[in-house]
Formats: sequence, C-alpha cells, structure tokens
Amino acid sequence: MTPALTVLTTTDSAEKAERLARGAVEARLAACAQISGPITSVYHWRDAIETSEEWQVFLKTTEDRYDALEAHLTEAHDYETPEVIALPVVRGSAGYLAWLAGETSER
Repeated sequence: MTPALTVLTTTDSAEKAERLARGAVEARLAACAQISGPITSVYHWRDAIETSEEWQVFLKTTEDRYDALEAHLTEAHDYETPEVIALPVVRGSAGYLAWLAGETSER
C-alpha cells in the first residue's frame, strides 16, 4: 500500500478553507479534510513580521497523489506563496489506510 500523508495548508477565511477542502476531496486528491480555526499565524513576509488570522486545512492523501494535490492547492489558492506541507503518516489502522487509498485512487 502506498504511504499516507497529511497535507497542511492555511488560508484567511473559513469559506476559502472549505473551498480548498471540498475541491481536493471532489477531485479525489484527498480522501477527507478537516478545517480548524481561526488560528493566529506569525510569520516573516516581505521584510516584516506579520500576524494574521487563518484557518488550517488538513488533507489526508497518499504519496502517489501528493504532486497532483500540491498543484491543485497552488492553483486554487489566492496566496502568492501558499503553505503546502506534507507530513508522513507513520502508522494508522489498516482499515482507515485502505479507505484513504481507495478514495484517492484515480478512477
């Protein structure tokens, strides 16, 4: 079975977060997505330290689908440089991982 990933991105509204999540799931690039927020982000941007309210989107996918998911998120996102980070799933239940792989398989 292909390794599973949790992919993280952020955006500046709940509505945008839901659009990113729904678009990825509808395209079968992610089996599911959770939205969390609002959160406070503090970061360097254009020689300044910025603070903003954001929503996190956690997308569950496979390593095989990562490149397509990254391309989708980059295209659909309105940030100039969106955060797209993949974290490996070290372990998981066999049933869940099989479901994840099935839901993200190209049909």
